[in-house]
Amino acid sequence: MFKPVRRLIAPPSQVVERDCVRVQLEGREIAVLRVRDPRARRIKLSVDERGARLTLPLRASLISGERFLHAHLDWLSMQLSRYQQVDAFPALQRGVPGQLPLRGALLPLSWHEGRYARIDITDEGAQFYVPTGLGDAGLRRTLKEFYEAQARADVGRWLPNYLHGLPRAPARLRLKVMSSQWGSLAPDSSMALDLALVLGRSSAFEYVLVHELCHLVQANHSPAFWAEVEQRFPAWRDERSYFHEHGRQLKAQLRRLLHAE
Repeated sequence: MFKPVRRLIAPPSQVVERDCVRVQLEGREIAVLRVRDPRARRIKLSVDERGARLTLPLRASLISGERFLHAHLDWLSMQLSRYQQVDAFPALQRGVPGQLPLRGALLPLSWHEGRYARIDITDEGAQFYVPTGLGDAGLRRTLKEFYEAQARADVGRWLPNYLHGLPRAPARLRLKVMSSQWGSLAPDSSMALDLALVLGRSSAFEYVLVHELCHLVQANHSPAFWAEVEQRFPAWRDERSYFHEHGRQLKAQLRRLLHAE
């Protein structure tokens, strides 16, 4: 018998292609990132803090993509407007008094010269100490480390209240800037949480922690999983609604802050 002959010609590489398409929206020209993604199954229009994105599967034509885009211009306008408040929020400027978002509040921010970079919270607000010669990268690093420390303090305060009934505690905690998720739990029980959580109200942050802890019991989003969440955090629906309304702004605001000058 003849054995099947292995194909000598490799299939075309599955490369993600990117370009830009421009549309007129309420008298403005809007640039939309067009992405042809081999993993995509349908045409999709999305918006985040980086702008608008039109995703096309391999089988979709450019014309069908543009038709889809123009059919959803009203939706696009509404989504983009949700980020206008974030764009209006001033980025931190060295030496210029401003506001620092933390736990759902805007703290008055003042600048001071110090021997080392740090941010202190007092009754008067946030005090940013900056040594002479600290560059922009050092400024951003100080701000990120401040938020990480605040977030870890919150988790450390809440976590003991929820360990009872769990098969184990999280192996480790990572805080990072996440583009779409608010948290995740890896198979090795290590937990990742979005650093933007510490900008929003504390109850929403606590809910995300509980959500990820419940994945230690149910590694899915089945009714059994939501029963675990309900048992530990009955007001979870209120916090999920909060993220639907304010979540994108929180993520965009953090990215803007971490590009402080």
